[in-house]
Amino acid sequence: MAYIWLIIGFVLLIKGADLFVDGSSNIAKLLRVPTILIGLTIVAFGTSSPEATVSIIAALEGTADVSMGNVIGSNIFNLTLVVGIATIIFPIKVENETIRKEIPFTLLASVALLVLISDTVLQGFDVNYISRSDGLIFLLFLSVFMYYVIEVALKSRENVTQEKSSHDIKWGKNILLTLLGLAGIIIGGQMVVDNGKDIAYSWGMSEALVGLTIIAIGTSLPELVTSITAAIKKESEIAIGNIVGSNIFNILFVLGSSAVITPLDVNGKVVIDIIIMIALTVLLLVFSRTNYKIRKTEGVILVIGYVLYLTYIIIRN
Repeated sequence: MAYIWLIIGFVLLIKGADLFVDGSSNIAKLLRVPTILIGLTIVAFGTSSPEATVSIIAALEGTADVSMGNVIGSNIFNLTLVVGIATIIFPIKVENETIRKEIPFTLLASVALLVLISDTVLQGFDVNYISRSDGLIFLLFLSVFMYYVIEVALKSRENVTQEKSSHDIKWGKNILLTLLGLAGIIIGGQMVVDNGKDIAYSWGMSEALVGLTIIAIGTSLPELVTSITAAIKKESEIAIGNIVGSNIFNILFVLGSSAVITPLDVNGKVVIDIIIMIALTVLLLVFSRTNYKIRKTEGVILVIGYVLYLTYIIIRN
């Protein structure tokens, strides 16, 4: 029965992403703001909902490893497999502002995470952990990012021309499409995670390995499906904005909220994963600077990178 629910979850994910991309891109036109900003905010926050749900529940239940592993694993999945597959389907165009500001902000959030968890090195503590004050710092960073996005949106409104007249695009219809799509993404993602875990446990996989693989991949499926759908529809701004925005939300909102609820102990092994995440963010920045486009060959490199990372964590655990 778990296999049937898994398939239904995938169907909801795919259809939900299709509606979500259509609705959100039309809302961008109605608001007269760049599509990239919708990708960075509405789409990114929506596709990060499964990570937020899983990590906050894990924090409440006192399983910090699941919360941390989910976020770090999801971000690495986004930077490698999601960008890679979307790029192989259709090369992603990257705007100058994304290269100069949004991707560096993702890098800043990742480095801040590494610094804040390095308690044994920097403060001589016995264990590394994310305290409530660290969580508040993350949420403060998030408010700065949201202020930047809103400011850019307001400045850009006058410069963005609508591709269709307001008679062709209706508010009610596209808000409904976006909400239905988001519901499909969240429900489908949760079904995939729950049933994927059941199947994995039946295969004899350990809880740690399930957290790093099944949960991280499962909660990132909305980003994967949404970015692939956006790439097929040639909505590059939503594809890259979704990935960059999701990684920012995962670190700043998901870990920030989880840590405010209860301090998170950090497994020493996760430090290596965070360093890998930082290196991959730098690699994405380098690839983005090559003619402001991530090419298919670079996408293949990223996919291979994820296969190598997955092999590494399976051997490590």
